[in-house]
Amino acid sequence: MIYLDNSATTRPYKEVIDSFNKVSQAFFANPSSIHYLGGEVEQLLQKAKMQAAELLHVGHNELIFTSGGTESNNLAIKGIALQHQNRGKHIITSQVEHPSVLEACAALETIGFEVTYLPVTKYGRVNPSDLESAIRPDTILISIMHVNNEIGVIQPIEEIANIAQKYPKVFFHVDYVQGLGKIPLSLNHPGIDLCSMSSHKIHGLKGTGILYIKSGTVLFPILHGGGQQSSIRPGTENVAGQVAMVKALRITLEQQHEYKRLVQLNKLLRSFLLQEEKVVINSPEDGAAHILNFSVPGYKPEVIIHALGKRDIFISTKSACSSKHSDESAVLAACGLNTARTHSGLRISLSYENTEEEIRQFYQAFKDVLAELQNVMG
Repeated sequence: MIYLDNSATTRPYKEVIDSFNKVSQAFFANPSSIHYLGGEVEQLLQKAKMQAAELLHVGHNELIFTSGGTESNNLAIKGIALQHQNRGKHIITSQVEHPSVLEACAALETIGFEVTYLPVTKYGRVNPSDLESAIRPDTILISIMHVNNEIGVIQPIEEIANIAQKYPKVFFHVDYVQGLGKIPLSLNHPGIDLCSMSSHKIHGLKGTGILYIKSGTVLFPILHGGGQQSSIRPGTENVAGQVAMVKALRITLEQQHEYKRLVQLNKLLRSFLLQEEKVVINSPEDGAAHILNFSVPGYKPEVIIHALGKRDIFISTKSACSSKHSDESAVLAACGLNTARTHSGLRISLSYENTEEEIRQFYQAFKDVLAELQNVMG
C-alpha cells in the first residue's frame, strides 16, 4: 500500500497505540475521583500536559486538551466571540480556511456577528495589508490558518501577528493543524493568543487535540459541566488519548529534521507531474512540502482516485471534511482558478514515512490511469 493522504489523517505510530493501550488498561479511573486510583490518573494527566507544554515551549496552564482540530477551532472562535461581544461583533478570517473555521464563523453570523472573509492571491495567500485594512473599532478576533490543508500555502502568520499586536483588543487565533511537526511556529509571539492542534495529523489518534490559550486570554466555554480543565473544556478527560497525543507530538518533533527530505520528494513529484501536459499544478512552489495539489481538467477526480485505489495507492481531492459535498473546491475557487481546475483538483499529502520509491510507483500508476481513461474517453 502507498498512502499519500496524510493531510486527511496519518497512520498512528506503534508507540502511540501501545501508550494508549497501556494507559487504558492501567489508568482507567476517573481523574476527578478522590480515591488514590483517580489521583494517579490525575497525576498522569498533569504530567502529559507538562510534557506537551515543554515540547511547545509554553506554560502548562496555557494548554487545554480537546477532541481535535474542529473542537479547538470552535472553542477558540466561539469562545472569544461570546466572551467579548460587548466590545464588538466583528471577526476577520479568510476565504480559504478549514470548514471548522468557516462554519463556526457562519454560525456566529446567524446570531448577530459580522464576518469579513478576506480574499487571497492566486496561490491562496492572505495579503497582510488587506487584513489590516479590514480591522475596525468593533473587531475582536482574527482567525487565519498556518498551512492550508488543500494547497499547502503557508500564510504570513508572523506578519499578521505583528499587526494584531498593534491592536490590544483584537485576539489572533491560528489554526496550526497542518503545520504542526513540519513548519515551525513560535507560540510565544506576543501577537498570537490562541492556536489549534490535532493529534491524528501527527500520527496520533483521532479524537484528541490541543488548544493553546495565551495566559490572560478569557474564553466563554462552549461546553458546561463538571469544571474540568478550569471549566474551559469540562467533561471527563480522555487521558489515554491525551497521553498518546503527547507521545505522537514528541516523536513527530524529533523527526522534524526529515522535513528536508519532504522538500526533495515534493520536487520529484512536481518534476513528474510537469511532464504530463494534462496536469496543472495548483500549489505554490514555496508552500509546505508535504502538500501538493494539482488538477487534471476534463477528468473527474473521484474516477482517478478510485482507479489508483484499485492499485493500492491512496490520494484525495480536497479536505476530507468537505470532500463528500460540492464537487468544486472552495479553496481553488477562492484562488480565482477556472472551473475546469476547481472541479478537478487532486491532493497528494506526505508524511515522514513516505519514500522516493513510493513517489516513483505513484507516478507510474498515475500515468497508466490517465492512459486508460483516455482510451475510455476515446
